[in-house]
Amino acid sequence: MKEQPSMQNTLTPESLLAGIRQTRLVAIVRGTQGQAAAKAALAAMEEGFRYVEIALTTPGAVQAIREVRAAAPAGCFVGAGTVLTVQDVDNVSAAGGQFMVTPSLAPSIEESARRGIPILAGALTPSEALEAMNRGATAVKLFPASIGGPGYLKALRDPFPDIPFVAVGGVGLEEAAGYWEVGAIAVGLGGPLFGDAGSGGELAPVRERARAFVALASDYDRRTTPKSLR
Repeated sequence: MKEQPSMQNTLTPESLLAGIRQTRLVAIVRGTQGQAAAKAALAAMEEGFRYVEIALTTPGAVQAIREVRAAAPAGCFVGAGTVLTVQDVDNVSAAGGQFMVTPSLAPSIEESARRGIPILAGALTPSEALEAMNRGATAVKLFPASIGGPGYLKALRDPFPDIPFVAVGGVGLEEAAGYWEVGAIAVGLGGPLFGDAGSGGELAPVRERARAFVALASDYDRRTTPKSLR
């Protein structure tokens, strides 16, 4: 019988931040079937994604997180999206979720920070971004990023060069590099990566798109990293 992995969360805010800076990618599964979401999350991990969140709006999301945590490849981490309340943090933690993500300035930010759980906090405006960090966010999830595109993120970073931003919402293969170029430490990929896989759709296209995103990030690093630092 396969030994069950420890449910202790070894992912710290510092290690999450370092990890997503390195990989430049966070995957976001949202759908209508928890079991399908779990399979989609594992497929993305098997193709090179290290950080995958399952949105709590997905029916059965907590059980899906539990299943992914038990089966995730070494070095891969599963978190929860749309984490809004203290109870959400409780539920996700009990299921083995290793990081939290919010769409807004929710009470879950302070609660996650209090427990030492990494959290990507949703914000759009300058005031919200600063407030998210003041509440203990590990990084700011710029959402929905498509409203202003890379130009907006560039303007936002001018007064806040030290805030780590993850661009989420309407980011696909054609848009990702534009956000990296203006300073996003990573991009969050939902529909452009998973399509309808979280609702029972085919996994083969997910795997193909996952490989394309991983290759895009790798190629971007090769083009932008000085040879002396490679």
